[in-house]
Amino acid sequence: MKEYVATHLVKGEDLNHHGTLFAARGAAWLVESAFIAAACAQGDTSQVVCRNLHDMYFKKPVQKGSVLSFKSRIVYAGRTSLMVRVSGSDVMTGQEAIEGYVTFVTVEEGTGQKLVHGIVLDEAQDEAERAQREQAEMICSRKR
Repeated sequence: MKEYVATHLVKGEDLNHHGTLFAARGAAWLVESAFIAAACAQGDTSQVVCRNLHDMYFKKPVQKGSVLSFKSRIVYAGRTSLMVRVSGSDVMTGQEAIEGYVTFVTVEEGTGQKLVHGIVLDEAQDEAERAQREQAEMICSRKR
């Protein structure tokens, strides 16, 4: 599936009491990045709603002044749900700093009824994408 990129500058208001990226701000950026992938694949931002944030974790502290590049890609497609994997990396060093998965449900605008999206995953491009899809399957099986 296509990969989407969103970039954020870490500013003073994004920090916690330790002087590193506040987890809630990182989560907001991660979900926003995931939403971009899901909405673009669906073709309509009004039909995509966030259902769950899974397995988000920081691999390293993120300092003020860092530039984070969030890459998002759909890694699971059910009938009405989509799961997106997001990875946030420091643009200057290339080191991955944050990672997580987000589930979205497609709904009919106005009624909120689940809507079949018709999105079908293409073949995984490489071993890393295959591993991400396997991880998404494991997350889905935990929900059932």
